[in-house]
Amino acid sequence: MMVRVEPATVERWMDIAKVFGPLGRRADSCWCQRFREGAAPDNRAALHAEVAHAGVPVGLIAYDGDQAVGWTRVVPRSTLPGIARNRALARILDDDPAAWWVACFVVRRDHRQAGIGVQLLGAAVEWAGSHGASVLDGHPVDTDRLTGKPSPSAVFTGTLRMFERVGFAELGRTFPSRPVMRRTLTA
Repeated sequence: MMVRVEPATVERWMDIAKVFGPLGRRADSCWCQRFREGAAPDNRAALHAEVAHAGVPVGLIAYDGDQAVGWTRVVPRSTLPGIARNRALARILDDDPAAWWVACFVVRRDHRQAGIGVQLLGAAVEWAGSHGASVLDGHPVDTDRLTGKPSPSAVFTGTLRMFERVGFAELGRTFPSRPVMRRTLTA
């Protein structure tokens, strides 16, 4: 399935909410705030404020026709305190102010296993590169190192296979099942 990927602007807020689906009705669900710190009353309000006030959109939305089916956050790494202060990641990552991070993926249940995450990740590479990123990093899950089948909530950062398909290389691991992946964007 080929999808169209667009920047997550405030005009597309209802599409973002539709991607988050049933969990999106709950203001206290993640709403892609795992690595952020905000003063909003809840996570939904925090993401809405980010989308509404961002100079550069903080995410991308995948569309199947006119239907929003996926989301990813792709931003400068320095804007994610939860990444910057993570000691395990600090042992692997360099201090590059032009580094960007792809933080999460949400794909509607009825569109999973169709390659949408890979297409979002490919679009994230282009998006970060077009906004001056030197590299795009991520911290997916190596599902081959897990016992049993992971739940969708366990792979919200993507999978190793997704990142490999889009040309990322492994920098190291914070845990046997958690590689840090990088795609170099500029020389």
